[in-house]
Amino acid sequence: MKQFTVRDLTFMAMMTALIAVCAWITIPMTIPFTMQTFGVFMALLVLGGMKGTISIALYILLGMAGVPVFSGFGAGMAVLAGPTGGYIVGFLFTGILYWVFTRQERKTKGKAALLAGGLAVCYLFGTVWFSIVMHGRGNPVGFFQAIGLCVAPYVLPDLLKLLLALQLSERLKKAGVIQ
Repeated sequence: MKQFTVRDLTFMAMMTALIAVCAWITIPMTIPFTMQTFGVFMALLVLGGMKGTISIALYILLGMAGVPVFSGFGAGMAVLAGPTGGYIVGFLFTGILYWVFTRQERKTKGKAALLAGGLAVCYLFGTVWFSIVMHGRGNPVGFFQAIGLCVAPYVLPDLLKLLLALQLSERLKKAGVIQ
């Protein structure tokens, strides 16, 4: 097993905190509009696949443990089991996909494509989760209706967050802050 340096652990903690702070920047909607995806993208771009995914997992674990790191200062298993919980869990799938495939990919365009693909997996998982939870609550929402409510309004803003994260991470690399 790889040993993490103090620098690695510090950056992982910083990225976990960034995701939490980004979750608190919220515009209430069916699925709250947050900056979480920006935090997830930054964690993966700054730390790489493995350490970035660990940061995402730490973020989720903190929320599960009751630390108010989710949107609207939410916390606990009830948030994860709720209609929006699938999107939070989906962030982990974004990280895993990025981790698995960036071992060979070093170019910015390839990383952007992997992050966009990971976002699509997050959307898919979250939307299925949303539909199942809403059905269980006696308010059936079909998959395509859920896409219209929970994905369509967020695609363009999330892609803009992806571009912002790419630009910022490239500047951090040029400045020598990250590798």
